[in-house]
Amino acid sequence: MTERRIVPGLPSRHPLGARLPGVYADDDFVQRLTEALDDVLAPVLGVLDSLPAYFDPRLAPEDFRALLAAWVGAEGEVYGAVPGHASRGTAKGLAEQIRRAFGVTAEIEESGGTVWSATALTPLPGTPQPHLTVRLRVPDPEAVDRAAVSAFVARNRPVHLPFTVEVIAQP
Repeated sequence: MTERRIVPGLPSRHPLGARLPGVYADDDFVQRLTEALDDVLAPVLGVLDSLPAYFDPRLAPEDFRALLAAWVGAEGEVYGAVPGHASRGTAKGLAEQIRRAFGVTAEIEESGGTVWSATALTPLPGTPQPHLTVRLRVPDPEAVDRAAVSAFVARNRPVHLPFTVEVIAQP
């Protein structure tokens, strides 16, 4: 893991000695002290100056990407995880997460739904019992680790929905 630390010869964009009142401008001890502080602060200021790049997984330092992945709940690679938060908790989002993690397209069937109506007592869509079915159609069902898929769905589904995982052979 890389650490942010003193970088020899890294100049400070904001030298402290130049910002002190005039009475200290000619004081050799104060100027050397602030130069030492500039050496310590230069990497910190460098990180702060480039902070937006730290939140872009394509530009962030490699060790920082692991922290980004933890922040956004990404398992494995963080690329694509941040935009995926817009659809997290939806059928589309879960299908995309499964595709990224297992390389297979999942059919997601959910029991709920929404409807708008100007008529009173309009029947509600879906079924009264909440449920989520994740269906994988693959050439060889035995090659799919059902336990891993089930554990993945359990971590990434809406927490209130019970679920089942079906793996079906499809030529």
